[in-house]
Amino acid sequence: MVFKRRHKRPIWQVATEALWPKGGWARAAQYVQHRLRRLPGSPEHIARGIAVGVFTTFTPFYGLHFAFAGLLALLFRGNILAAFLSTFFGNPLTYVPIGVVSLQTGYWILGVRSQIENEANLPRKFMRAFLDLWQNVKGLFTGEPAHWGYLSNFFETVFFPYLIGGIGPGIITSVVIYFISVPLLRAYQERRRKSRRERYKRVANAGRKTR
Repeated sequence: MVFKRRHKRPIWQVATEALWPKGGWARAAQYVQHRLRRLPGSPEHIARGIAVGVFTTFTPFYGLHFAFAGLLALLFRGNILAAFLSTFFGNPLTYVPIGVVSLQTGYWILGVRSQIENEANLPRKFMRAFLDLWQNVKGLFTGEPAHWGYLSNFFETVFFPYLIGGIGPGIITSVVIYFISVPLLRAYQERRRKSRRERYKRVANAGRKTR
């Protein structure tokens, strides 16, 4: 099969590289930046894709950021591949500050007193909510009673404040990145067109000299 790995990676290696890719996140960021600059389309088209991809990282829909970014790219007529690539703005190095800002903003909007203890217990809350969800899924086949306590607490204290609070910072960040990306992409595309014209002239001149 085309692009299929010759040697299948063990699960632990897949998980490790998801948290820390080979070469580190700096190299991964350089690769994403290189791919974004070489995408076809107008600077505005690509920048809209980048913006919506970045925006999705401020939502609590972990595991669905690709799908959400693709839908937003279609809605705002942005480059879908740029939207997919830009979801890497959210990574283990950025999710903590994104989560803290989104949660604190959500608590402020909802009129809830800042709950610092919720941030310290975020991993535990995620785990307990996942266990409740897994127990309920198994209950569909085993007949065991459903458990909603941790899921309900997670929704009220984490998911909903995160969802509401991430909108503002997400929009601000994506708009800033859009206006930064457009001139950078335009300059890069113009530089590539100029390089191609010069290369074509050199080839043409070399062809004339050999006649």
